[in-house]
Amino acid sequence: MHIPPPFLSSLRLSLLALATTAMSISVMAQDHFNSKGSDPSSFTAELQQQLRQSLPFDDQRDFEESRRGFIAEPASKQIIGARGNIVWDMSRYDFLLNSTQYDSIHPSLQRQATLNMNFGLYEVVPDFIYQVRGFDLANMTLVKSESGWIIFDVLLTTETASAALALANEHLGERPVRAVIYSHSHADHYAGILGVIEEEDVLNGSVQIIAPIGFMQEAISESVYAGNAMGRRAGLQYGLVIPSSPFGQVDSAIGKGLAAGTRSLVAPTLVIEDDFEEHVIDGVRIIFQNTPGTEAPAEMNAWFPQQRVFWAAENITATVHNIYTLRGALVRDALQWSKQINQALYRYGREAQVMVSSHNWPRWGNERIQEVMRAQRDAYANLNNQVLHLANQGVTINEIHNEYQVPKSLQRQWNVRQYHGSEFHNSRAVLNRYLGYWDGNPATLAPLSPQDSAPLFVEMMGGAEAITNRARTLYDQGQYRLAMEILNKLIYAEPQNQQGKDLLASVFEQLGYQYESASMRNVFLSSAQELRDGAAPVGGRRSISPSQARAMTTTQWWDALGTRVDSSQADGMEFTINLITPDTGQNFVIEMSGATLSNIEGFLSDDADVTVTMNRSDLELVIMGRASLTSQLQAGVGSAVGNQEVLLQLDSVLVEFDPGFEVMPGTVNP
Repeated sequence: MHIPPPFLSSLRLSLLALATTAMSISVMAQDHFNSKGSDPSSFTAELQQQLRQSLPFDDQRDFEESRRGFIAEPASKQIIGARGNIVWDMSRYDFLLNSTQYDSIHPSLQRQATLNMNFGLYEVVPDFIYQVRGFDLANMTLVKSESGWIIFDVLLTTETASAALALANEHLGERPVRAVIYSHSHADHYAGILGVIEEEDVLNGSVQIIAPIGFMQEAISESVYAGNAMGRRAGLQYGLVIPSSPFGQVDSAIGKGLAAGTRSLVAPTLVIEDDFEEHVIDGVRIIFQNTPGTEAPAEMNAWFPQQRVFWAAENITATVHNIYTLRGALVRDALQWSKQINQALYRYGREAQVMVSSHNWPRWGNERIQEVMRAQRDAYANLNNQVLHLANQGVTINEIHNEYQVPKSLQRQWNVRQYHGSEFHNSRAVLNRYLGYWDGNPATLAPLSPQDSAPLFVEMMGGAEAITNRARTLYDQGQYRLAMEILNKLIYAEPQNQQGKDLLASVFEQLGYQYESASMRNVFLSSAQELRDGAAPVGGRRSISPSQARAMTTTQWWDALGTRVDSSQADGMEFTINLITPDTGQNFVIEMSGATLSNIEGFLSDDADVTVTMNRSDLELVIMGRASLTSQLQAGVGSAVGNQEVLLQLDSVLVEFDPGFEVMPGTVNP
């Protein structure tokens, strides 16, 4: 029997507080981290109390499951990087480990945030499957194979991955890593890879890396092509710009938050291509189920037939997920997601005894597993079907989030509450997937930009003072969304109106306190912080790590380079570059025409302006942004025949993206 650590005793206290709905609301136990910050209003407090009385807090199964199998936690809640920097700090969430009911947190979200305080090593299946939780946004799952570990998902950073594996080896015995399985193409599942293996282990065949079909294409397109914009928006979605506090970031629904360490990538050695594909990996029989178009464009479940264990990847977690993620990504297919869960239910779920996934906690017992799988299947199908039901009656993308309602039967099931996704942005995403962003009204087909239309609205409403006075009245009445509408116009018209920005920040804050979705909460509270104090300065351009550079194909790099071309500067510029990489035996033609950079592999142009010959390994510094083709050639790396001036022309039209670009007007200093 394992002795529970002190935090589990506190966890039980939190459960007692959350389950006792008649308990009086505690006074806020902490001061707001911002001197201009707002306490929960009486309207917010009343709403939270109503939720405490109406939601099924007496269902404690999630707490029992989340605690099951605890083995040990590390001596420190902090993970320290090589430079002495704090990569991860679980202790910043300790305020959740008491009996306080915070009116600044939706009660259901506080329950989820408390459940996600899992921290340490857990046994899932005796002498077979283990998990390390609470070291990052995702879990690391370790399967004991004949001669070592098979690891499912390796977290977001090398530092957290290394610490997680070290904890497992400390308590379970040192075992070599024999295989790593990337369940899907999101960075929190692959970017810690060099924390658990060395690249040489992959090259010499001692470690196998397994991923679903399309993994590399999707991993690069998501993290590189739109990486700068996605990184800025992820800071809002995950609350990276606000402290962890009852007034700030409390959770990320599928885990606590994002670690701040080093990211890496090693390309797969085995790609699962078929819909269902069986492999024996170091003595362990696994059947993979490709599930493209679900939580990620490239994703796969897994079934362990001998142990009757179902690995649900991120397709089934303890929340409704995102059909559209606020950081920005391809809109997902809710119907396909539902169908893939149903496929898994009928193939594996009817006999599964354990269901484990890459976030949150496992489920045990077939009845419980089928209950969760059916609820998740139904939640995504209902979202898809009912949005289309309403759209086919004329409800538009600008109305659907106020019309779609989650059925009450689903609202009573904790595992499909709206912690990560929400009915607000998910319903709009479904409609957008089928009908696009236009609502059918010509006035919205080519609208003015907000900064161009807002001055007219402000003038027609009687100016800034009239808007501010009216918004303050609406705020005092608890009419926060109406106040937001008019204040948003004011801020676009007058970005330096600090009085208006402070009031809008207070409006955002109350809405953030009220949202059950951690994603929406974090966006609203982060934006409130930026309105008050300006956007936090961000360092230099997003860099590509050495391992990511090695994993990217040359074509992917040229595609990414094409997004950095400023067409207004490149218009009229025409040239052709041949690129030969002798160490890989590849040829490329790169053309600049029509103010656009294009590339194709497998050809050489007969009339290229310049032909560059350079080993692919020597291109990696260029891919990482630490050198250019010109500087490498000047350093004697590779050779060029023809007019090298075109390489300088190319450099002259490439833009370095600002990772801290403005989102709300007037929040970035010029």
